Formats: sequence, structure tokens, C-alpha cells
Amino acid sequence: MTHEGPAPEAASRTAAARLVVDAAAPTDADRGVARIEPAAMAALGLRPGDLLRIKGSGTAYARALPLRAPIGAPIAAQVGDRSARASDAAAARIRLDEAQRASAGLALGDAAEVSAAPAPPPAAALTLRLDGAAPRDAAEIAAALEDHPLSEGAVVAGRLPGGRRFTAVVAALDPAPLARMTAAARLTLSAPEAASRYGGVAGLEAQVARVREMVELPLKRPDLFARLGVTPPRGVLFTGPPGSGKTLLARAVAEESGAAFFQIDGPEIVSKHYGDSEAKLREVFAAAEKRAPAVIFIDEIDAIAPKRGDLSGEKQLERRLVAQLLTLMDGLSARGQVVVMAATNMPHALDGALRRPGRFDREIAFAAPDRAARRAILALHLERAPLAPDVDLEALAEATPGFVGADLAALAREAAMAAVARAALEAGGMEQVDAATLSVTGADMEAARAVVGPSALRAAQVEIPDARWSDIGGLDAAKQALTEAVIWPMRHGAAHRALGLAPVSGVLLAGPPGGGKTLLARALAAESQANFIAVRGAHLVSRWLGDSEKAVAELFAQARHAAPCVLFFDEIDAVAPARGAADAAMTRVVAQLLVEIDGICQSRGVFLLGATNRPDAIDPALLRPGRFDEIIRLDAPDATARRDILAVHTRETPLAEDVDLEALANAADGWSGAELRALAQGAARAALRRALRAGDGAAPQVRMLDFAAARAARARSNAALRGDGGRGDGA
Repeated sequence: MTHEGPAPEAASRTAAARLVVDAAAPTDADRGVARIEPAAMAALGLRPGDLLRIKGSGTAYARALPLRAPIGAPIAAQVGDRSARASDAAAARIRLDEAQRASAGLALGDAAEVSAAPAPPPAAALTLRLDGAAPRDAAEIAAALEDHPLSEGAVVAGRLPGGRRFTAVVAALDPAPLARMTAAARLTLSAPEAASRYGGVAGLEAQVARVREMVELPLKRPDLFARLGVTPPRGVLFTGPPGSGKTLLARAVAEESGAAFFQIDGPEIVSKHYGDSEAKLREVFAAAEKRAPAVIFIDEIDAIAPKRGDLSGEKQLERRLVAQLLTLMDGLSARGQVVVMAATNMPHALDGALRRPGRFDREIAFAAPDRAARRAILALHLERAPLAPDVDLEALAEATPGFVGADLAALAREAAMAAVARAALEAGGMEQVDAATLSVTGADMEAARAVVGPSALRAAQVEIPDARWSDIGGLDAAKQALTEAVIWPMRHGAAHRALGLAPVSGVLLAGPPGGGKTLLARALAAESQANFIAVRGAHLVSRWLGDSEKAVAELFAQARHAAPCVLFFDEIDAVAPARGAADAAMTRVVAQLLVEIDGICQSRGVFLLGATNRPDAIDPALLRPGRFDEIIRLDAPDATARRDILAVHTRETPLAEDVDLEALANAADGWSGAELRALAQGAARAALRRALRAGDGAAPQVRMLDFAAARAARARSNAALRGDGGRGDGA
């Protein structure tokens, strides 16, 4: 290592300093260096380039460099005096990058114990366990870590050509426990423990079986295909929503088959220099040929191989990339044991020339996992966590429809964080938490479920319904019809199939405003535990040609990915008017809507629900069986239903003994549910007004005279709307 300037006198050295952790500058990140103030370096007897030991809950090592400009007060109060005041200690800082903080177990603002460490010997051999997204070129990684201090169990990071970043854990080191990376060191790379084999993949049994047939068999037994005189498959395309396990399975295939793994991230291959992007593709394919058997995995392939017919004249780079990729895949037969796997969540955006036999021979769909798969995924991610007896994985799987593998991993992680936060609160601080007593409880899982939702719905107009059947007074026939149409097929699917019953694709709720149509839809989603997407016409209609149809297609794609899902069109007559009376733009929207509705008949778990007060204005093609199979008319409630509605809206209201809900219901003939709710709210406000005027501090109760006042106020409002200045009956 290079030393700059004379060493301080030994008498002036201090054993250790307590410095506050700050973030490293971007130019210093992943270089194996830590910057501290020159005064602190002098007090510790350090020269630039000497080794630092940084201790928190763990230990990290870094080469010391001085800060270019001091950022704190004089060092005397911070170095060597453990009893210094905290306000003084906060003045001296050490700048660490993310990997160093992870190794030392420190967060920004923590106090680190910093001391000089002896110069490490050169490493003879080491093993790095890469994270899930890291490249696997040992030579490039070794060069990026040149001269870095290494210790067993530490997190290391570096930058590769092209700006690619990797992180890894030092799994083994010779000599241990501390060494310095050199070009002569023997470097071994290993994949993450959780994702290296099929054991780290849960809920994808069908996809694993197809991949083993298409990919692993040709890599392990090419002689079988040679004997049969056929060419083994060249490529497999994974399609499905983000987080569904496409990249995870690709890595598992490479590890299981012992093949070299080359990953191409679509956006990273693009270069501004002419010809560089195509050259990068050729280099990867050439390297795979040299290290066969090999797997080339192209993530987000739609970024480099879009449909050429959709590209404008300025998109020449994309055209060249598509042509180069086609040429390279056509040459795979001469390359021996090289298989190309690619992943996309936009298969419709890929150039059609790639999606034919001889290039991507098979397409494997990754749908959102069903209940059994979700339980298996949760069990995998929680297998090392101590679970309390009240944690019910079956119930969690039932309550997480639409969650993909990444969502369930996030759910497990958030539950663990909730458990730590709860334990810290109970113990009176994080430092007092006994790790041996930590466990994840059912309450922790519920807290995690409150903040983690299906990623497929993040771009949609998603609502989390909180209404239940018990929140709706009356409408018993409508509730029963919706239960049979939606909830029964979800909960009793086997019985439906045994009877040959096809699932209902859609139900239309028709009735006057305020009749409870929207409330029924929200309660249905909550009762069925399905995801709920509320569609608003304004978000679908665009002035640009083709954008509205595209928005409709994307909406239904989101619903399919989030199944089981209730897709609710409120005021559907505004989105799907009769085509004879609509303009050209709305006619195209209706046509696209019909196509998508016909498509969900082939997709299990997507239920269409519409609401309108003008069924005559809807395009008749929507109202036939197979689209909206049932039409439920919500007429004005009868006296019994009106009483039930008033009971629902006053159940949390203190009512006086003189309140007669039955008499109120009989006097409100023709009122809708919304009007009855307004009556209950108006009576409560009248009671509050009366209590405040009295000023006696007594708890207010709603009396019959308050309902009379609310009814009179409504009559005056109706008269004002009519403009006749007369008196109405409030109906």
C-alpha cells in the first residue's frame, strides 16, 4: 500500500476512536475505503492507505483516507475520551459505504468504534456468495476487488465494466480471518443459498417440470438428442407479471444443471455508441460458447427486441439489436450446449420473429400463484423464522389473493420487521431485545399484510373495501345472488366442476341513484377476499388514437394478474354506450371492451361487475349471456328493508327511547338507501346542535324530534331544488 507523509509519533497514538457514521461519497462507494478527518487519522497513528477496523454489532475493514475538508469540530473531544459528551462525539464522522455499514452492523448516525488494524496478508483463495442479481464473471469481479480488505462473513461490493454493480458475502477465506485481494488469489463464486437449487423455488412445480424438460435435459444429456437426430431446444421464453419467479427459476436451472450462467439485462445492453450494443450481445454469446454447457438469460427482453413494425424511423438502434439477436439465436445450433432463456412481462411487445420455433421454442407462463402455491411460498420464506402458534399459513394464503412470490417474500420480511419493532417496544429499546426470545406472531403477519399488497395492482385504481354484507340494510336477494355468482365458485370450485357449472363472467347492477349499487360491489370484494379494481371512465378515455383501447387492454391484464379480482365498472353506461349513439372513439372503446370481456371467460378468477342507473343506454352486445350473465335490478326498498337500512346507519348512534325506527321507515316510502343514510346523519347533527345549545354537558341522544328536524331540512332542500319555494314531504 502507498503511504503519504510521515507517520505520527507512537506516543501520540490513541487505541480507538468513536466516530459517527456518515454515508460515503458516490466516488468512494464500493472502493474498500473509508474517509475520516485528518486529526482522527493522526490520533490513531494512521497514514493514508493503512487499514481500519470498524466495529458495530459486527466488524468491517477499510483502507483509511482523509476527508478532503473537515466536517466537524476539533477531534480532542471525540478521540480517546470515552466519557466525552454525546454532543461533542457527534462532531467527528467516518464515511462508510453501504457494504461496509452492512458488515459492521451500523446505520447512518450510529457511533462506530474505529481503530488501526495490522496490514493484511495477500489472499490465497476465497469464495464469494453472490447476491441474486450479481454477474458471474470471476475475472471481472476479481479485478474490481483488487486491493480490497476481506474478512470472513463480510459484505463486499464493486463496480464492473459498464457501471454494473455487484454485492457478495465472503463465504470462505484463506488465510482467515483477514486478507487482501490480489490478482493471484483463487476466486470461487457461488450463488445465493436460497436461490441456488430447485429447493429454493416454491409454488412453481409445473414451470419447473417444463423447464427441466426443455433446458436441463439438453444440457445434461445432449447424446439423447443426437441419437434421435433432432436439434435440442434453443430457447425458452418466460412470461408473467414482475416478481412471479422468472429470474429465480432461470438461476436455479443453471445451478442445478451445473451450467455457466450469463445474464443480460435488457436496458443495460443499450449503448449510445454505434455498434456497441450489438458487440455486447456478440461477446456474451461467444463467452457462453467457450464455457458450454451454458445458459444465457435475457431479462426484460422486450427492451431490446420490440416489434420492428412499431418502431419509428429514429429507432434504428432497436432495429439493429433485434436483427443481431435473431442472427445469434439462429447460430445456436452450431454452438453446442447453449440455451437461451428470456423473461418479459410484455410478451405482446416482442418482435414476432423471435416467437417462433427454432428461436424461442417454448413459452412458459408464470401466473399469480393459487392458494396452495402461496402457502408453499410463505412456508419457504418463513422456514427459518420462529413462528408463534397463532400464525396460520393456510389463512394467510387464503387472504393474499393476487400476491406473487416477490410480494409474499416482502410480506415475510415486513412481518419480521414488525416482530422486531414489537419486541423493542416491549423491552423498552432495541438494545434490550433478547434475540433468543424473538418470534413472529399472527399480529405481526396482520401488520405486514396491512402494508404489503399485490404488486400487480400498484398501477391500478385499487381500493381496499371495508364494507361487509352486515353494513347493507335490505337488498337480501341481491346479496344472495352475488354470493352464488362470485363467492360460491371461489370457495366451492370442486362442487361447481362436478355439476358442470360454468362460472358467471359478469353481473350488472341496475337501479336508481342511491340504491346501494356501489356499496354492494365493495362489500362483495370484502366478503370474497378478492382484489378490487374500481374503474373510472375518465381514466380509460383519451383523445389520442388507440390510447383508450390500450388502457382497456392493460386494465384487464392487471385484473388477470391479480386474480381472484373483482373488476367494478361504476356508471358503465358512460364507458360502454350503445354504439349507434356513440362517437367513433367510444365505439372503439366498446369494441375493445367486448373483446376483453370475452377473454376473461377463459381466465379463472376475474369477475366483472357493472353498475348503472340507465341500462337502456348500454350497448346491447354487453347484456347478452357470456358477458353480463345476470342483471340484478335494485328497486326502491320496501318498509322492512327501510327499517333495516335505518338500523344499520344508527347502530353506533345513541338513540332515545322515543325513537321508533319502524314508524320512520313507514313514513319514508320511496326513499333510497342513500336518502335514509342522510336522514340518520341529519338527525345526529340535529341532536348535537340541540345539546350544544343547551350547554348542560349532558351526553347527547338522538330523539324523534331530531329525525323530524332532519326530515324538515330535507324537505326544504328538495323545495329549493325544485325552485317552487313550497313545502315538500322529504321524499
